Amino acid sequence: MSTDAVLRELLVRQLDHWLPAALHRSRRATLALAYAGSDVGGAEAALRVVAEFADRLRGRRLTVLVLADGGADLPARLGAAEASLPADVAVHVVPGRPDRLPVALKAAGAAGAPLFTVVDGGEPEPALLAAAASGRPAEVLLVTAPGRSLRPALTGAGFPLVTEVELVPVDGGPARLFGYATGSDRGLEAVKDALWAVDEYAGVRYRDPADPAGRLLDISLDPEPGPLRRELLAELARSGPRTVTELRRFAATSTVYRAADANRALASLLAAGAVTRDPEHGRLGGDVLISAGSGAAAGSSA
Repeated sequence: MSTDAVLRELLVRQLDHWLPAALHRSRRATLALAYAGSDVGGAEAALRVVAEFADRLRGRRLTVLVLADGGADLPARLGAAEASLPADVAVHVVPGRPDRLPVALKAAGAAGAPLFTVVDGGEPEPALLAAAASGRPAEVLLVTAPGRSLRPALTGAGFPLVTEVELVPVDGGPARLFGYATGSDRGLEAVKDALWAVDEYAGVRYRDPADPAGRLLDISLDPEPGPLRRELLAELARSGPRTVTELRRFAATSTVYRAADANRALASLLAAGAVTRDPEHGRLGGDVLISAGSGAAAGSSA
């Protein structure tokens, strides 16, 4: 399985979360899918997901925009998937690169209603991200080449919650940088769950851009916590003592890990003496205060 297949699985899983919520919230919504190349496999998978929600689309209006350099045959390539859609779904195929997305979204009247934007291969240009942020609410999934963090551009566009991860093929193929931005805690939680639930035999590993060591992580429902331990220790060094709730929030919003993974990492750090807790005994609840301990160096190398 390639990085493209993993990315399609992530898109399908996130659409399963986003679409019912969008249809419940509003009578109209927009799904925008923009591709820098001619591979529209993700768009075909997305249309199949939309078809599965046909019963919930009654009385609603979903607009699906597909932008790609597919030439004149692009509509025909999507035809089979589009044929299974109910009349409540309007599909507009626009030849071109992702930089045409702002114009396409404006023409579709996407602003002010739920908007989920997927950009595969495009650059996080301010105009593109501003258009993606015009939904109420808005979510964006951005895939590009690694080498810099997507977080500044996404937060600068007005998205308060951002996560990013590098997808690294084990066969030495080119890595891809996956970024997701939203204003919804539930949306962020859903994409984190999806990241760790995709096929563990996909031939792809993750690298957290926030991890200074750049350790590669196997996909697993219970991911290896070493990088998270280091990131939690670094956060405690920067900010001083933090409650378990605050560290769970840090893990969810500033690393590739989930909030629940912070509890496992903290338990390991406590056992190694890398951190201390107040109170010293009892359940590791949200109000327990965590401080860096004398064994922090040992914990960071674990």
